[in-house]
Amino acid sequence: MIEQDYHNQNILLTGAASGIGFCQMKTYLDAGANVTAIDRQTIDYDHPHLTKVQADLGQRADLDQLVAKLAAADTPVFDIFLSTAGVLDSFQPLLDQSVETIENVLAVDLWPAVALTKAVLPQMVEQGRGQLVYMASIAGLQAGGGGAAYTMAKHALVGLTKQMTFDYASQGIRANAIAPGAIQTPMNAADFAGDGMMAKQVAEQTPAKRWADPQEVADLSLYLTSPQASYMNGAVLTLDGGWSLGH
Repeated sequence: MIEQDYHNQNILLTGAASGIGFCQMKTYLDAGANVTAIDRQTIDYDHPHLTKVQADLGQRADLDQLVAKLAAADTPVFDIFLSTAGVLDSFQPLLDQSVETIENVLAVDLWPAVALTKAVLPQMVEQGRGQLVYMASIAGLQAGGGGAAYTMAKHALVGLTKQMTFDYASQGIRANAIAPGAIQTPMNAADFAGDGMMAKQVAEQTPAKRWADPQEVADLSLYLTSPQASYMNGAVLTLDGGWSLGH
């Protein structure tokens, strides 16, 4: 793991109950940060520097309530926003997806990233520094990594990353995205069900011949927000074991 000192750094993290977000939460806490962690599920972890918030960001009422809470006077100024919460779609083309499915994927994968960025950005700009890390996907760079809704949402996150850099880099804001490929998380549990044939096929299609551990994504996040990456802005870092090279 990259050794960094994040003492006195305030982190806002979504999707913290499992998978990539859970690893990010523990990694930043271990590095000394104060983490406000959000998830619709119970976050089964305790730490003196951890504030847990249970909210379903796919529900507009919960999201609006959280945005209002972030505007309260007793809320810390966040140095880093890690937008990690997300859901998969059915890996189907547009005509096979219901409007409800598309709306739900966009409501979870895209809109909270936008709304929470708008909530934390003014204070970041005021203090002259702040970092935004969006969890995109290989589906945000090309077709074939998800269905229509998921691909739309992740492409939009990539666009948001670039536009945030274009608009706010001169004011001390850094925005980057991570585009993971096959990461072994609860969100992909169906691929490992039964005889695990789907997971084996994905690994076989990947030049690295394996799935990544979510800790690998968390470690990349830690580097992205470190002083060593201070000139990296507007970047979309692919972490897919080479999958996108052959697709």
